[in-house]
Amino acid sequence: MRYVECPQTTETGPSIFLAGGISDCPNWQAEIVDHLTHTPLTLFNPRRKNFPMHDPTAAATQIQWEYDHLRQADAIAFWFPCETLCPIVLYELGAWSMTDKPLFVGVHPQYQRRQDIQLQTALVRPDVEVVDSLAALADLVLHWLQFLQLTRSDFVN
Repeated sequence: MRYVECPQTTETGPSIFLAGGISDCPNWQAEIVDHLTHTPLTLFNPRRKNFPMHDPTAAATQIQWEYDHLRQADAIAFWFPCETLCPIVLYELGAWSMTDKPLFVGVHPQYQRRQDIQLQTALVRPDVEVVDSLAALADLVLHWLQFLQLTRSDFVN
């Protein structure tokens, strides 16, 4: 596995962008990384160990990095924790649901808008399963990876 944390960058694949809560929620990204550590995936993580709060350009740099890496990633894994509504992640899910990019969606059972995500996703992307745990979200990614390994002759381990 290759791990790329904002503001780092890399050119490699197959890759997954870890879209989900950052502020006011647990570090769920670390748990997903643990589940996927023994894979050939590149994980793009927007959550930084140390966000430079004193830097007035940090927010713009963060948003640009996320914009670029959402597009660069081969697929996107969304996680909605129960601690916050994640309005930007809702926006990103809506935007990327209108594409054919592979999406993996997980919603904590106590997330306030769980039913909305389930229903809206089923309407727009009936091919996308919504799961209720990080382990199940990681399993969706692993199944996709297995499919890639079977179908891509240029796949590199």
